[in-house]
Amino acid sequence: MKALFLHPNFPAQYRHIITALGSDPNNQIIFGTKNERPEWEIPGVKKALFSQSREPRAETHHYVRPLEGAVLQGQAVFRLAEQLKSQGFIPDIICGHSGWGPTLFMKDVFPNTPLFCYFEWFYNARGSDADFDPADPLNADDYPRIRIKNSPILQDLYACDWGISPTQWQHSQFPKEFQSKISVLHDGVDTDYFKPNPGAKLVLPNLDLSGVDEIVTYVGRGMEPYRGFPEFIESIAYIQERRPNCHVVIVGSERVCYGKSLPNGESYKDYMLKKVPLDLSRVHFVGPLPYGLYLKVIQASTAHIYLTRPFVLSWSMIEAMSTGCLIIGSSTPPVTEVIRDGENGLLVDFFSPKQIADRVNEVMEHPTRMAEIRKKARQTALERYALADLLPRHLQLIKDIASRKIPPQQIEKTPQQKPPKTSKGFAPQKR
Repeated sequence: MKALFLHPNFPAQYRHIITALGSDPNNQIIFGTKNERPEWEIPGVKKALFSQSREPRAETHHYVRPLEGAVLQGQAVFRLAEQLKSQGFIPDIICGHSGWGPTLFMKDVFPNTPLFCYFEWFYNARGSDADFDPADPLNADDYPRIRIKNSPILQDLYACDWGISPTQWQHSQFPKEFQSKISVLHDGVDTDYFKPNPGAKLVLPNLDLSGVDEIVTYVGRGMEPYRGFPEFIESIAYIQERRPNCHVVIVGSERVCYGKSLPNGESYKDYMLKKVPLDLSRVHFVGPLPYGLYLKVIQASTAHIYLTRPFVLSWSMIEAMSTGCLIIGSSTPPVTEVIRDGENGLLVDFFSPKQIADRVNEVMEHPTRMAEIRKKARQTALERYALADLLPRHLQLIKDIASRKIPPQQIEKTPQQKPPKTSKGFAPQKR
């Protein structure tokens, strides 16, 4: 098989797929990307770099600026694809992430090659992430801006032969007229790597908590309202008041990955630490960590807090469940698709720092009951999100689509919980 993968960052969601495909010498795998990441080399996978000619212009209407960026990126990939074609490379399938633009013009270069798009998120002004926080209401300008933001995704929905979305909640955000051509299949978590280590003590290069019995953990790419960082920081004050020996470990970068930054350029970490008085000797910001150290953090966790707006579900929540973490998660659709309160985790109101602290205290006070919940969290990861089960299904999808079996054969179902309410039926929580 000849396959062309497209994503601005390498290897992104395609890491395990291209590793499997690249291991077969009969395959020819090319990955078009902006970010080469020399630390990532995957045998059998050739990187092909593209760079857009310029950035979107400042004078472009702000509704259209993301579309201009996608078109510029799509144009760069178009030129890369033309170059590959001139060298004799005609892919059997093109796999690409929709939204940033790499897949926009692939049907213009390879009109007879099936296009298989990864559809992560469709933007809706009402009923999901955008209007979730009553304290941060949308203004009249936001509604048309959000509608136009979907323009490159709509182009891909029309042009692609098939699509994939990782969760039922994310799938439900896409227009109903396109949902029938999108399979729901999670990327999968390496449950052999992310596994429990009973009695683990946390020791990092610059942090020794081996003598601490109560550790609350929080993991995020950044520190932002989309992932409940302000509410989490507020909850620490209540936790410290009730648990004098408890330590908190925060993994992530001091940046905003999703949503709005503060207007003055201040980080949410600095803003919240000025607002909420904490005993910082028991709060540890360890920054982003390599997988090995990140694994140690969640294996040693007593309670792991995961908060998110109704948005994309983080891999980290499933990874934490796979290690047997006791998840205290926000009662929002991405989380409730996976977690049942009191069965395989605990749920809280996203906007209630006090309730978060109450549930942390509940975890600390009832270790025997929580042990059963931890087991069920691990069981959920094994039954529904194990890479060993899901990777072969991804590979079969790719094989079917490359062979023009469209629609592809039915994916074997894993045990599913009831899908969360769609955007039309979801009501934001109140403060």
